[in-house]
This record gives sequence, C-alpha cells and structure tokens, in this order.
Amino acid sequence: MDNRSDKNLKYTIITWGCQMNEHDSEKISGILESLNYTPTSNREDADLIIFNTCLVRENAELKVYGNLGELKALKRKNPELIIGICGCMMQKKEIRDLVKQKYGFIDLMFGTHNLHKLPELIANNKQSSRMIIDVWEEGGEIIEGVPAKRKFGYKAFVNIMHGCNNFCTYCIVPYTRGRERSRTPEDIIKEIEELAQEECKEITLLGQNVNSYGKTLEDKTTFADLLRMINKIEGIERIRFMTSHPKDLSDELIYAMRDCSKVCEHLHLPFQAGSNNVLKVMNRKYTKEKYLELVSKLKNEIPNISLTTDIIVGFPGESEEDFEETLDVVKKVGFDSAFTFLYSVREGTPAAKMEDQVPDDVKHRRFKTLLDTLHPISHENNIKLQDTIQEILVEEVSKNNEDMLSGRTRTNKLVHFKGEKDMIGKLVNVKIDVAKTWTLEGHIIEND
Repeated sequence: MDNRSDKNLKYTIITWGCQMNEHDSEKISGILESLNYTPTSNREDADLIIFNTCLVRENAELKVYGNLGELKALKRKNPELIIGICGCMMQKKEIRDLVKQKYGFIDLMFGTHNLHKLPELIANNKQSSRMIIDVWEEGGEIIEGVPAKRKFGYKAFVNIMHGCNNFCTYCIVPYTRGRERSRTPEDIIKEIEELAQEECKEITLLGQNVNSYGKTLEDKTTFADLLRMINKIEGIERIRFMTSHPKDLSDELIYAMRDCSKVCEHLHLPFQAGSNNVLKVMNRKYTKEKYLELVSKLKNEIPNISLTTDIIVGFPGESEEDFEETLDVVKKVGFDSAFTFLYSVREGTPAAKMEDQVPDDVKHRRFKTLLDTLHPISHENNIKLQDTIQEILVEEVSKNNEDMLSGRTRTNKLVHFKGEKDMIGKLVNVKIDVAKTWTLEGHIIEND
C-alpha cells in the first residue's frame, strides 16, 4: 500500500538547458506545490525527483544518463520514490525507447507540451505502480493559468510564445518544442501585471524567436507592439527578452527598444557564423552583410547597447576562409560576450547527415582562436565602464564571496559590491572600480 500521502512529501527538480527549460521547471514546481509537495535539495530526502532535460547539446544529454544511473540505488532504497524525466529529450522516440529499456525503474516520462498533466500522471503512477509515458508530438492550444514557483521574487521569466518555425539545420528545437505559437497580448499583460503587484522588478520575455511574436495571432500584434504595451505597466522597472533571430529584427523593433524606457540596453543576437556559405547551409536566412547592417542600426539608435551572441565553430563544410569571416564579424561588432560552441552532431537534424564534417582537432584549434579574439574585446568593453555609475538590480549574495552582493547593469554586466542582504531585489547605484574580463567590481553610491 502506498502511504506517501500520509507524510510531508518532498520534491527536487534537476534542470539542464536554456531559460525556457528553467521556466518550465518553475511551472513544475508550482504544480507540485499545489499538490502539497515541498522542495528539497537533497535527493535522498525526496519523494519525487524530476529531471528536466535538454537535447540541444550532447554534453547535457550525457549528463542526464549519468545522473539517471545514480538514481537506481535511491529507488532500490526507497521503492516509493517517484522518478520522472521530461523535457526535450523525451520528444525523441529513440530516447524514450532507450530510457524504457535501460532505466526500467523510471516512473514518469512526459514531454515539453503537456506539463499541465503532471498531477494526472503522478496519480496514474500511484494507482498502477507502472511506468507512465505521456508525450505529445505536437503542442496544441496554449494552456494558461499553470502555476509557477518563481525562483526569485524580484525577477521573472514570462513565456510569450512557444515553438519555432525556423528549422536551422543544426538545431533540434523545432522537433522538440513544436511549431510556433504566440500567447495573446491580453494573457501576457495579465501575467506581468500580477507579477508587478507581487513587487517583481524585472521580467525576461522568452521565446525561441521573440522577434516573430504575433504571426500566429488573429490581430497580428507585433513584438514591438507588445514591448510598448508592457512598458506602460506600473511597477515593472526592467524588460529583457531572448532570443532574437536576426532575420526578423525589424526597424520597428529597434525603435521600440530605443523608445521604451524600461527595455534594457542589451540584445542577445546570435549570428552563429560569419560566412555566407555556412549561413546558407545553416538555413539562417540572412547574410553577414545584413547582420552587420542590423548592428549598425542598433548602435546608431541605442548608442550604449550591449550586444551578445551565439557562435558555432566547425559546422560541416566550414573552411579556414569561412572561419576567418566569423572572426571578422567578432572584430567588427565588438561583442560584450558570446556563447561559443563546438559543432556537435544532433541526430534528427539535417546537419547530422552532411558530409564534410570538420575534424575535432581543427574544431578545437579554431575554437581557441575564437576565444583568444573574443576575450580581449570583452575586457576592453568592460574597461569603458570603469569609474562610471551604473544602476544595478541586486540579485543575490555573490557565489564566490559571501561578503559581497552581485547584480546586473541594464546592459547585463555582472557586478560585485559590498552591501547588506536586505538590498537584494532593489535597484542601487554602484560606481565601477575594477573592470575584469567577465565581471565588474564597485561600491554603492548613496542616492541623493
């Protein structure tokens, strides 16, 4: 007999991947706490363990398998423990079959489209004590009102759309997250107004390609329109968003970023590769020249904007000349930072079947060259902020020094400074004293 309902049920969630996955985990937490579960960081104390998985990078996938193996002993020790696995990995039938075959002790498998069914899945497992597999191949109507246990009170993720229609040849996301679907502006505004009433200061709007927001709506509200609406919400101090696809970055959106006082002066704009040949094979639908033109417009309209990006090294067929084009973009744009990746084969994507795969030693050499080019530029950009006063949203006690606080500028720079813990969640002015490659250090300036 299952006596789990007779005690204080505890859960833990382990999350891999992007901000979308992080926000999904917040929703899973909200659902579980509505079922009277409480969080624990200790797996041995948990009655329910959920792995929220990522399929974009091979390393994240391998970590999931390693961690799953470790749970077998916990399950043997506590047969009533419920173990669930969800997220992007579960959208692939081959992976579901492998998990079913090799990890028969797993209780729940569900995907990216049906988080709201979690209470039903748990109940079914408790009644039958068998593995429950419920994965939707496509997302249907967007489900509103799913509770979320926010990680922070003063900042929050807000999904504005789900899925992706771009089908970049290296990317698995359209196959795991489904086709593009936008939430209505009314539902988004309502959620953000509720967050503002809860004293949330900063929101980050999420979508695989926020720039194409609204294309599935009847009224065709654009992302620029949405930013202008959100900018009027009282209580919200900062608006961020990601990720932006260059092919859909309109002049209208650039002007909205310029005009909306709450929209932060930071844009994450992945360019992936500098070679037009590689961009075409990637199915990115823009050119190097078009990308640089967009950067020029952004810098003209928003002079202090911080630009970050994603770059893939060693995409199939990438020549030395192609790689030099990537370095040229890095030098011309002067990115504040970049997420850099060695191309890895993702089964199920067109790029996985391409000939002309770049040898690993060549990828690693180019990767080092790229980092050697990026890092001095990041440092130079930070040095420009030395002796300036920056508005900081205080986020937490510094991970590296418990005597320091940390927070971010409007341009998304991480700053460490001394202060009291009751400042967390507040906006303060900090004078920058030291500029490092990745972080800044400073001291608080009292407001007049």
